[in-house]
Order: sequence, then structure tokens, then C-alpha cells
Amino acid sequence: MERFAIPGVGALIIRNENGIEEILIQERWKENAASENGLLEIPAGKIREFENIFDTLRREVKEETGLDITEIQGEDCTLLYESDEYKVISFMPYACNQNLSGSYPIMVFVFICRASGNLLHNSDESNNYRWIPVNTLKDILISNPQKFYPMHVNTLRKYLNV
Repeated sequence: MERFAIPGVGALIIRNENGIEEILIQERWKENAASENGLLEIPAGKIREFENIFDTLRREVKEETGLDITEIQGEDCTLLYESDEYKVISFMPYACNQNLSGSYPIMVFVFICRASGNLLHNSDESNNYRWIPVNTLKDILISNPQKFYPMHVNTLRKYLNV
């Protein structure tokens, strides 16, 4: 039986706190993927049928972290085309990642974002939300990449120039 990749979206949420650039990181927690629980990740989730990718990003970040997205890099460059029953959006993510093996055929479009609000303590999908300075995150990624959810490693490497 033919299977298809699951489309998803991820948010690389950045902020500048007292002159220090930080990235929001959380610990993965999924009931059906116990071997991945505790891995560091960025907020991410699946795109619903016919859901605008930017609406998905806002919804997933709110559900997982409690934060409201205030800016999505590249959203202002979006193109929209409508014809007959089609409504097509064209967008440019910061990074795209596709899992090529294993049991979870996901493809994630990641955007650089800014957000506001108060972080949750945990959700039914994630725990331990925290802002990590980019230099600290870079050190962790270089010394121990297996601490991260594999779908986000290359995006973080790209952003951190590792």
C-alpha cells in the first residue's frame, strides 16, 4: 500500500533578552513515541487539510507553548493564486526537512519567528520550555547532537552556523 509523507511546520522562535539572542527549546513528550521523549526540539506540528501554513504555525505554537506568534519571517512575501476551486499559497520557509527512513514519514517546513506571551509549564506534547542563548545551544548541538529530535538538527545547525 502506498504511503505519503505527513506535512508539518516548525517554529524557530528567537528573541533578544538583555542583548543576548536566545532560541525557544522544549523537551519532546509523545505517548506513542517513548524513545523520543526528552529530546530537545523546537515547537512543531502537523498541517490540517487545507489549513494555511501560517495559521498552522500560529496554532501549533499556541497549543504547545502558550505563546502568540507576532512575526513570521517571509510571511509578507507570500503569493496567493485563486482559480476555480483552487486557492494556492506560495511561501518560502527558512528550512525544509524530510525524514527518509523509519516509521514516521514527516516533512517539516520551518520558519524563523518571534512571539510574545507567557510560556506554559508543559503541554500534552512537550515539557520544560526554556530560552537558551544561541552560544549555549551551539555548544550542546556540537558536543551532543543526539540530544535533539533528528528533524530539527539540520535547521539548528544552519541557524547556528555549525
